[in-house]
Amino acid sequence: MKFFCYHRDRPGSAALRVELLEAHWSYMDGFELIARGPTLDGEVPTGSVHIVDLPDAAAAREFAFAEPNYQAGAYRDVLIRRWDNALGRTMWEFPGDPEAANLYLVLGLGSGPAVDLEPSDTASLIAYGPLWSDDGTAWLGTAALAQAADADAARGLLTAEHYAAIEVHDWAPGGRS
Repeated sequence: MKFFCYHRDRPGSAALRVELLEAHWSYMDGFELIARGPTLDGEVPTGSVHIVDLPDAAAAREFAFAEPNYQAGAYRDVLIRRWDNALGRTMWEFPGDPEAANLYLVLGLGSGPAVDLEPSDTASLIAYGPLWSDDGTAWLGTAALAQAADADAARGLLTAEHYAAIEVHDWAPGGRS
């Protein structure tokens, strides 16, 4: 099963994240990741996205809460949702330039009938998929990593009227160079 994990930084935790970078990377090396990387405000991290393949929801919670930055208090909260990989690939298989400018996390939070299960255009998508409850029965939104002209264009990947909120964050691919 795939899970989307978004750790949101506690204000002022950037120095702690730098201090724990090797521990964080070493921890992540032990998992099968579909995508990873920080959300940013300029050069300052604001969160950390991990899309990971794990056996079940309990393993996803263990993954998220045993992460070194979380254990050290760098994160203020964590969103964990079951996730379908609508593209069937990892971020390392993205056919575009993953180092290019204007990369975004687009997070649509919703409820009710599932929407945006399949993207209309995949060329700019690094990762894309619906978010589900732990048991996979309730649609809770959509998460995408995308390359777009700007934040408004990234937001336009989702059908706005079907979501309670859509967040767009600057994002960069993560991991060892």
